[in-house]
Amino acid sequence: MRADAVFGFALLAAESVLGARILQGNDDGWAELYIRSFNDALNAAGHDVVLSAPAENKSGTSSLDAEPSPRTTACQYNSCPANSGPVGSNATNPRLNWVNAYPVTGVRYGIDTFGPQFWNGQGPELVVTGPNVGSNLWLSVPFSGTVGAAVYAAHNAGIPSIAFSGASDGTLAWNTFPPPQRSLLYAQLATQLTSAILASGAPYLPSDVWLNVNFPEVEGTCTQASSFKWVLSRINPGLLSAPDVQHCGSTRLPTETDVSNTDGCYISVSVGDANDKTTAAADKQAVVLQKLSSLLTCLP
Repeated sequence: MRADAVFGFALLAAESVLGARILQGNDDGWAELYIRSFNDALNAAGHDVVLSAPAENKSGTSSLDAEPSPRTTACQYNSCPANSGPVGSNATNPRLNWVNAYPVTGVRYGIDTFGPQFWNGQGPELVVTGPNVGSNLWLSVPFSGTVGAAVYAAHNAGIPSIAFSGASDGTLAWNTFPPPQRSLLYAQLATQLTSAILASGAPYLPSDVWLNVNFPEVEGTCTQASSFKWVLSRINPGLLSAPDVQHCGSTRLPTETDVSNTDGCYISVSVGDANDKTTAAADKQAVVLQKLSSLLTCLP
């Protein structure tokens, strides 16, 4: 790990005011590097973390859910042997768990089964999914398993959730060494936002809301956490929708696609309605705006 990344994680740990019970999920697989780098960062920030995700890449599976079935082949990147059963855990770290099913199933098992084993029977205070390998913007949102898992947490389980995605793609195994800067940086940024939401106090998000967060590519001038700026956005264009929260001199927030297409290191943060995976109403946007006001900026 790079020295600046270590410093960043240590700084987050020093600044963290709450060590929360956090469940991690994704749709790229439990052994994908992005989710493991994020796991390292959350732990370094002092949070109480359990991971529960698919045994292999299940991208694009939306909100599918099914009981896990026994495996006959090895897990992703040979991270579990063949014939390992329907669910399993890392041999040396039982907080890292896999299910042979979908992203939603992974989060469901994490909430109901894996997490309570470490949290004295309690569930998570927050669910985070990703960072997804690749963006999840507008039209791709309904099909994303990373989003589907976060929406399950918010809508079905009543637990606030955040779905993270990164435009710099390319799948890599959990034990890739040295890890590329994109994986470390996305982990650092995701932990920054996670800790900011937790520091804002409970309830961490309005009911039936999840945050859809998209990071730009890690390249050019966008290679240090300090270069990135957070922008409140909306998922769908909403040409006929009710006004958004008043922000940056307008009652219509930029779309995630607008933010993604703007030159610079801009991160879109959309307040999603967990009932239909579109943009939440202005009153719920206003709550998030207040919680994240110190982080947010306006597009040029």
